Amino acid sequence: MNVFRIAAFAWPCVAASVGMAVGMLPVGPVAGDVQLSAFYRWPEAMPESPGTLLRNERMPVQALMPAAAQAIRLLYSSVDERWHSGLVPVSGALYLPAGNPPAEGWPLLAWAHGTLGIADACAPSWTGLRDRDAAYINRWLARGFAVVVTDYQGLGGPGPHPYTFWQAEGRSVLDSIRAARAIRPGLIAPRTFLAGQSQGGGAALGAAILATTYAPELPILGAILTAPNSTFPQGPIALPPRQSNTVFLVLASGGLREDGPPIETILTAKGLQLLDVARQGCTRDIALKSKALRIGSFAELLTITPEALNAARIPSTDMPQASIAFALFIATGQADQTITPERQYAVAAALCAAGNPVTWRTYKGLGHDGVLHGSLEDAFAFVRARLDGQGDGSNCATLQRPGPPGERDEGALFNDD
Repeated sequence: MNVFRIAAFAWPCVAASVGMAVGMLPVGPVAGDVQLSAFYRWPEAMPESPGTLLRNERMPVQALMPAAAQAIRLLYSSVDERWHSGLVPVSGALYLPAGNPPAEGWPLLAWAHGTLGIADACAPSWTGLRDRDAAYINRWLARGFAVVVTDYQGLGGPGPHPYTFWQAEGRSVLDSIRAARAIRPGLIAPRTFLAGQSQGGGAALGAAILATTYAPELPILGAILTAPNSTFPQGPIALPPRQSNTVFLVLASGGLREDGPPIETILTAKGLQLLDVARQGCTRDIALKSKALRIGSFAELLTITPEALNAARIPSTDMPQASIAFALFIATGQADQTITPERQYAVAAALCAAGNPVTWRTYKGLGHDGVLHGSLEDAFAFVRARLDGQGDGSNCATLQRPGPPGERDEGALFNDD
């Protein structure tokens, strides 16, 4: 885990909470903004179009990515779909495999990462990727794919990171593809796949839903979703709202309605201490503070009832049962205790009910983290079939309820959740 050095600096004007009025982007320490480098701030007027590459620079390649010949930090424009403040700068990184690109360019994987935190210091283009994710991306690079990784709006760039707000995250993913394709003509082939894990599974699925209307020019052939956090209130499987510690990050990053209470007014003393840490640090820092405070449940952080909280929250993961223009592969760890197999089955069932070609697979013994690498050979096969123009491989007709989470295989790769 990286150690972050947070520099202190002054902001001319900050809001008391990230729940500001629509049309204004909250900024400053309460929005998770910290001093990284000048690269992450764009002092000039924003361009007219989303996905415009604002600047790029070389960055070091991580040790767990020997198949990466180059790593390029990106800053590009994207639409602020949470506060509707217009175009905002979003950061990310592009990784290129070794050797010369094919005649038509490298095929591209657009990767959406899982939960890292909500502060700027958690941006993977700044801190580096988690070991699990770096090893995962390295395996794609070794297969001859370029990989673009968005930080998402507000991680690295100005303003809050609207955590799990799929309309914003999906746009960050799609605009990262546009930016990667603008690096150099002929570098990236007209063959792109979306992929994401957990929070990123929802972001990649959001990008898939938005692609036809928001970025119809992008040549997307399929999407790979592992442990997606998405919810479908109109879907065929009814589920209760999640009450988990990750919901705390939702509330801290713009997940409360503008006409609702500021987050500071609904938190206990422990919750306020945790909020201070979340606005500066990342998931490890939050976990350590939770342990120090002896927080046993999410309810200990709140002064209001779950019913009142649900009324005040924006349903950031709720998606429509939309028609998607390409095939989907969903991988679920049968031992996932974070987003249970039943909740992921509900995602697959909703997408199937909307008439989408879905391949849903479960993996015995794999948990929330372990399913990423444990499903990768099947993901490669899914991609190969799309590139070869084969059928969609949908198994919607044979979906079966997965049952409760099973035991975790402690020997599986990165299966430590």
